[in-house]
Amino acid sequence: MNRSTRLFEIIQLLRSSRRSLTAQEIADSLEVTKRTIYRDIVALQSMRVPIDGEAGVGYILRPGFDLPPLMFTAEEVEAIAVGLSLLGRTGDPGLAKAAESVVRKISDVLPEENPYGLLNQTVFTSSWHTIPESVIDPGLLRQAIRDEIKLEIEYRDQQEAKSTRVIQPLALVYYVDALILATWCELRSAYRHFRVDRIKQCRITDQGFKESGGMLRQSWREQHQLGHSGSA
Repeated sequence: MNRSTRLFEIIQLLRSSRRSLTAQEIADSLEVTKRTIYRDIVALQSMRVPIDGEAGVGYILRPGFDLPPLMFTAEEVEAIAVGLSLLGRTGDPGLAKAAESVVRKISDVLPEENPYGLLNQTVFTSSWHTIPESVIDPGLLRQAIRDEIKLEIEYRDQQEAKSTRVIQPLALVYYVDALILATWCELRSAYRHFRVDRIKQCRITDQGFKESGGMLRQSWREQHQLGHSGSA
């Protein structure tokens, strides 16, 4: 890792940390010596990067510091490119459109001398998927999840049995062959997973669940492993 990249990484570490970091912690993360970090901190401070702290105590970055244009390594750009292109497999047009916007925004702020442009990528993914089409817009579900608003749905299971339920939508799980809505089902008083293509009607209610949304989502993540979640 060259010095300019290392200086940038130190800023990133300090920005993302909720507490002060010691020189040893930074050195361990970047696989360099503690003495190197001391020198780099002094160099950053001389460039008016607002780093507070001292050796033996730890360092913090004062709020409000804006980074210069984004810098990415070749592998970081490849990771972004693969992640964004994989959104084509979700069958979610809203996410696919958002991915195109992300590519443009990142490309606009990359410095011109950056040799690893997202628009000049060399890694690609297939957009193949077998997710069935649905009458329900996934964007509506994602919005309800973000706003923590209850939904009333009409659902048909694998045997075509129809049921109407009030659910608290918690997350969307994208598989290559199905889109699953993870919820707290008020009918069953339990977590339930619904295939979005089997939701025949969906109505946004005027009832929220912000008081319990975070707790329910955390509990769901702890109790369910992706890849083993069933559908209702």
